[in-house]
Amino acid sequence: MSTVHKVFITRNDMPDVGVELLKKQCDVRKWEKASPIPRDEFLKSVAGVNGIYCTLNDKIDKELLDAAGPNLKVVGTISVGYDHIDTAECRTRGVRIGYTPNVLTDATAELTLALLLTTSRRLPEAQNEAKTGGWVSWAPTWMTGPGLAGSTVGIVGFGRIGQAVARRVRAFNTAKILYYNRSEKPEAKEIGACKVGFEELLTQSDFVICCAALVPETKEIFNKSAFEKMKPTAVFVNTSRGGTVDQGALIEALQNNTIRAAGLDVTTPEPLPLDNPLFKLKNCVVLPHIGSATIEARNVMSELTAKNILCALNGSDMPAELK
Repeated sequence: MSTVHKVFITRNDMPDVGVELLKKQCDVRKWEKASPIPRDEFLKSVAGVNGIYCTLNDKIDKELLDAAGPNLKVVGTISVGYDHIDTAECRTRGVRIGYTPNVLTDATAELTLALLLTTSRRLPEAQNEAKTGGWVSWAPTWMTGPGLAGSTVGIVGFGRIGQAVARRVRAFNTAKILYYNRSEKPEAKEIGACKVGFEELLTQSDFVICCAALVPETKEIFNKSAFEKMKPTAVFVNTSRGGTVDQGALIEALQNNTIRAAGLDVTTPEPLPLDNPLFKLKNCVVLPHIGSATIEARNVMSELTAKNILCALNGSDMPAELK
């Protein structure tokens, strides 16, 4: 009789499609709350498991891997990012890593555009004025913000999501699309985007969008110096990772009108404490990391995570393995 693999899931509100797939072949256990599992519970719960189904909130480091023990074969994260996983330590132990690239591109690109427009057109401010009596009459300069038509949009990180964002902003009759990336992207020609240096992108762009993965080279790439190079009328949008931004420098830039506004779907930490200055700034929109939050995308992510885990446990090729 073949051994039934043990898989631990770090929360109880994962989309059913992936969970049910695992249950058909594995002994599935999970943290029975719709919230991140406390660290001490996590360490206890993974002892002896063969697979872990986690989120980007769950730190997979040496301590956790030690707690899991030598039977652990795979970590499947329901995310495209993997900076919460000690990849080197996993490789040393022969633990395979599955993630979910390519399936949340459209959802994240859609959210990026929604956040850009919400921020630039000051929609939260406008709604609040309508609800609290500030809307007295039509006024020619009241609640105005910059439009995309005729503007220059700079995208930092030109992978699949960055390219999807570029295709969407092009539909708004932008004048130029600039991108900064480690390598030239052949898709850029078809999109009509031009590769430039980071400093040139900052100085030339009316809208600066961060779509870059969080790696050592991009950690806090948006710092005090970067914000000072931007136009004072620039709108900054980040839907990648909070760690790409020096958050203190961003707060200062917004308070001092070094830049016009910022729209953030990611912060440091997450969730952002309610007393954080970003929540008090009218020129900042903060969302709770919902870039991939379409029903369709989350279901596909869950299914892919489960398939990654099952394939690794069965010793076969994973649909999306981090090499």
